Amino acid sequence: MPFRPQDLSIDDERLLRKQELAGAFRLFGRLGFAEGVAGHITARDPEFTDTFWVNPFGVSFNQIHVSDLIRVDHEGNVVEGVLPVNRAAFCIHAEVHKARPDTVAAAHSHSVYGKSFSSLGIRLDPITQDACAFYEDHGLYTDYVGVVSDTEEGRRIGVALGDAKAVILQNHGLLTVGQTVPEAAWWFITMERSCQAQLSAMAAGTPKHIDHDTATLVRSQIGHPFAGWFQLRPLWNEIIRSQPDLFD
Repeated sequence: MPFRPQDLSIDDERLLRKQELAGAFRLFGRLGFAEGVAGHITARDPEFTDTFWVNPFGVSFNQIHVSDLIRVDHEGNVVEGVLPVNRAAFCIHAEVHKARPDTVAAAHSHSVYGKSFSSLGIRLDPITQDACAFYEDHGLYTDYVGVVSDTEEGRRIGVALGDAKAVILQNHGLLTVGQTVPEAAWWFITMERSCQAQLSAMAAGTPKHIDHDTATLVRSQIGHPFAGWFQLRPLWNEIIRSQPDLFD
């Protein structure tokens, strides 16, 4: 199976990224990741690569359409679209996109288990097969100073992310990145569930860790970009069939 459509024109690639973005928001809404106006997923524009597409400020994840998305530059200006941008989205994502030119998308939201787990100030342990996708492949940002309102904090988050697929933002939540929107979205979904699993296991007792060699092997099997993209396909197919208006 091909790794999404290949050799698309700039316009077709832009449209696909926007469609995937709208679909990812609908999935986040369905999965309960919304928290008021908090949370954002971004996709780098394929032509104007110093800009990104993002959800407008104050629009429900469950109501996002392709036509609602706005394009924002790295100075926080809305260069396409009519609705305003969430300043925290700009401050975090602009710097993450600068720090990681190898990625297309980034996802962040205030999901219940992600923010609960983040309060512990620790990384995920390799206690399940799914968690091994993040084994030695996620960072920890420990310098929480309130709502992100300046690009310097976004830059520090980018440093904490490093070359990993995810970073835990202490006392805040999770952030994931990917070479495609579906990949970034899947890493967020499965990281949220891995946080839930570890919290449950820690509440019940002392979880047994998967050994280093096995965890590394499993990461190589399920933690690569194609795996992230493909894992989202069942959810993608569900959402586009049940909510086709997202393409409007």
